[in-house]
Amino acid sequence: MDDGQPIFLQIAQQLEGEILDGSLGEETQVPSINALAAFHRINPATALKGVNLLVDAGVLYKRRGIGMFVAEGARARLLDQRRSEFADAHVRPLVDRARGLGLTSSELTDMIAKEMNR
Repeated sequence: MDDGQPIFLQIAQQLEGEILDGSLGEETQVPSINALAAFHRINPATALKGVNLLVDAGVLYKRRGIGMFVAEGARARLLDQRRSEFADAHVRPLVDRARGLGLTSSELTDMIAKEMNR
């Protein structure tokens, strides 16, 4: 793990990825803070910071004395968030550029369909 982002963000993104790919299903217990810290050879406070980001987002919840679990609807929430981020980062700029080139929505749709079918 080292893509230039803080480790706690990488921990959160790793857990998000496992929820999105189905490795961690709803109501599934996630690795403990100590297990995450040991695996990544980091301070437990750093691992906790990453997990708490997901708790704050409603993706994980704590069962007192047992551990952290994936919340019901977490995958759907994450997909909605990722789709929104995708639209902001890619679709809106694409549409703005297409407008600047005078492309119609059907021309742009045809171009996208052609690329999707490659």
